[in-house]
Order: sequence, then structure tokens, then C-alpha cells
Amino acid sequence: MQGRRDITAFEVAWDLWQLYYGQDYVAVGGGTATEGRDLNYFYGGAPKSQAGSPVRRLNNEGYAVGYGEARGNPLWAAYRVSDDSLGEEAPQRPEKFSVDGRTVARVAPAAYTGSGYDRGHLAPNYAIGLHYSPRAQEETFLMSNIIPQRHGLNAGLWKTLEQKIARNYPARFGEVWVLAGPIFGPRPARLKHAVDVPEACYMIIVDESAGRVRTLAFIFPQQPPSNSLADYLTTIDEIEARTGLDFFSALPDAAENALEAAKASRVW
Repeated sequence: MQGRRDITAFEVAWDLWQLYYGQDYVAVGGGTATEGRDLNYFYGGAPKSQAGSPVRRLNNEGYAVGYGEARGNPLWAAYRVSDDSLGEEAPQRPEKFSVDGRTVARVAPAAYTGSGYDRGHLAPNYAIGLHYSPRAQEETFLMSNIIPQRHGLNAGLWKTLEQKIARNYPARFGEVWVLAGPIFGPRPARLKHAVDVPEACYMIIVDESAGRVRTLAFIFPQQPPSNSLADYLTTIDEIEARTGLDFFSALPDAAENALEAAKASRVW
């Protein structure tokens, strides 16, 4: 079962075993208190800032971001991909990054030139283009979706995970929700145009089936010493502690607490 769906017989068997016998699922009941268009972006509600820093929410066709003007960075990006929306091929990759006029910071692509950092996508252009439209893919090149990433991370583990999200996970699970963002140290380096450089990046992936939910949570340093995704598994509690964000606040408290404290036993 390869090709468009990018899924193996072993994965099918393993996923069925996990669904009925795995220990990573948390029961959340019948609803997530996330309604309407927000379900296109979020499972369990939009992230909230616990640190009191203002976050500007920007909705796009295929994803949403929470933008931190003071840091010149998006603090989170959220999107959903499903098997129903999976196309045959993504449109041709745009090559032009653009200033997002909705932001006050108005970070320009030139802020990254010569810095030693890639313009790293939070909402990935390939997955958004594959599941939405050429216009949606172009919107991933807005600078409000971009953070400084070392090339080894951007073209390595980060890209590996993005590719699994684009094709493999929707085919296996029907749909998944994704949250991604930067993690800043106490005194981050700064690029031109007041763009703070994160010390690490996080990604959270949500799989829901019949009122039961499991997550994968990762923290990647800018220069990962290992090429194994499993080495960077963590808890959502740890990501919250390092970002000052509150995830899944629309879930019942017991379910939220259990989900955020759990570390996945393996990478799906």
C-alpha cells in the first residue's frame, strides 16, 4: 500500500493493535469545545499565552499562527491535514517570501540574509499545498510563518516529520492536527529587524479516534546530536513550561492534564 497513501502493511497492523491495546490514548469524551472554523486549525482550542505576552492571531486558508510582535516570530502555528483532503501532488514550490502586512513587526526576508539561519516554515509549504491550494501554499511563505532554523534541523528531522504529516499520518489515521513553534532561551541572539533566534523548536501532533486521543510531542535543539526522532520525544507539559503557552485548554481538565503529562511510548 505504497504510493499516494505512503503506508505499509506493518503500519496498518501496528495501528490497529495500538488502537485497541495501546497505552498512549487518553479518553476525552465526545467533544473538544472547539467549534466551527477553528476545527480546521485546532484540536482542543487555540494555544493561550500564560506569560502575559500579547499574541496576534492570524488566520490563513490552510493554517493559523499566533504571532509574537516583540520577538519578530510566530509563537505557534496550527493546522489540520486529512485523508479526504490529500492531493496527488503539491503545487510547484513558491520561491518568494513576503512581508506580512498584518503584523506590526513587518519582518522582511532580508532579515535572514547572511545570518547562518534558514527561513524555517512552521506550517510547511508542502503539506499545506498538498492538502489545500496553491494560494494556501503561497501563504506559508509569509514571514509571519517563519522562524530562524539551522539548516541541519530544517532540512533534517524537521523535514522528516513534516513529510510524515503530509502523507503518511492522514492515510493511517484519517486526520491529524499539528502545532509547531519556537522555544526561546532567557537571552536569545537577535537577527536584523529584531528577530529573536530560538534555542529549540517544538512540534505536537494529535490523533483522535472515537473520543480517545494520543499525541506526539517533540523538542528539537537547533543542532540535534541524533538523527532519531524518538530521541526528542517529550511531554506537552515540558513544552508549556519552556514556552509559556497553554495547549488544549478547551478539553476537560482531567483529559487535558493526562494528555499533557504523557510521553509517547514510540514514534508512530
